[in-house]
Amino acid sequence: MNKERSIPVFPMDDPAKARRFYVDGLGFRELFAGHYGRDGTILGFERGDLRINLDCPMPGHGRAACACLEVTDADEIFEQWRARVPIPHGPKTEDWGARTFTVIDPFGNTLFVIGPVK
Repeated sequence: MNKERSIPVFPMDDPAKARRFYVDGLGFRELFAGHYGRDGTILGFERGDLRINLDCPMPGHGRAACACLEVTDADEIFEQWRARVPIPHGPKTEDWGARTFTVIDPFGNTLFVIGPVK
């Protein structure tokens, strides 16, 4: 089945640090690593249906990007991740009917995690 989707591309400065955070910390798997120009690197990561690409040096694009990750259970994901990466605040129930928390990667990018209220 073909489906359309959007995959965020985050800026990064260090591919090894990106791998430690996304693979070792958050449990993503590396899909690809590509190289371009003299020192450009793009990495693709996947965790279930979630995909994120990271690009270095990502010329011509903004920094401090944000992606919304829709998950089936924000509390469960929080418990998995908080043991491996710093997360300053646990999930909260939003007035608009979702459980959310935020993770900041080593490059200043935001992962805004959203799950249903149980």
